[in-house]
Amino acid sequence: MNLRGRSTANKEKQEFSFDLAERTGTTRRFTLKGLVSVKEAAFMERELEYAIESGCTRVIINMSLVSMFTSAGIRVILATHKKLKKAGGELKIESPAENVRNVIGMVALDELLLR
Repeated sequence: MNLRGRSTANKEKQEFSFDLAERTGTTRRFTLKGLVSVKEAAFMERELEYAIESGCTRVIINMSLVSMFTSAGIRVILATHKKLKKAGGELKIESPAENVRNVIGMVALDELLLR
């Protein structure tokens, strides 16, 4: 067994990115990839706040490439959902990876957030 190769594959799997994939009117579609813990959630929060400040009222986040989603990520998603709802908008999660679906289901937010 080659532990070095295994470690590299695991590292690639957890590489984080949160990219704006599409901008249409007041809708922003993001793609989230990798491990989402405290540091990554803080980055997401800043990007989502910037989108809202720029007039965005609808956010869609594709989470098909998320390898791990922690409570820090849930906090950001809920805070953003609340801000958008107050402004008459919405936040939806698209194509969640199985682990994301499980976390969102455990905190009973699947009906609220999943698209």
